[in-house]
Amino acid sequence: MNEMHVEIGDQTFFSKTITDADFANFSAISGDFDPVHVNEEYAKTTPFGRRIAHGLAVLGLMSGPESEMSKRIVERGCRYKPVTLGYDKVRFLKPVFCGDTLTATYTIAEIIPEKLRAIGKCEVTNQHGDLVVVGNHVLKWVG
Repeated sequence: MNEMHVEIGDQTFFSKTITDADFANFSAISGDFDPVHVNEEYAKTTPFGRRIAHGLAVLGLMSGPESEMSKRIVERGCRYKPVTLGYDKVRFLKPVFCGDTLTATYTIAEIIPEKLRAIGKCEVTNQHGDLVVVGNHVLKWVG
């Protein structure tokens, strides 16, 4: 095991069914009250035909598997603390609706030991196996 205590292919997951409460809570915490998220009658007039989840709320599901990866690294005895440096190449591929069950998958795709960094491949899929959000997460070891 390297000094970062992580290997390419290490993987974590988090699953959740999206609810009306999730829509309301994310609107409240973010200040994003776009009617496509909060007004069912308006959303019916859009190409989506109903309310869609906030993209950043869906991306936020990655926080669970990212923190689980960090926890595993620390539990393996790493003397550094992995933290989020940022995200790259995030794309919202398909809409997410109330009642969708999503699975966020985090996979270590690249390790950059000289910078004490790793790139995590982020994928969120719905209950049909469709990719709804993809991107890269940059993990940095500090300490």
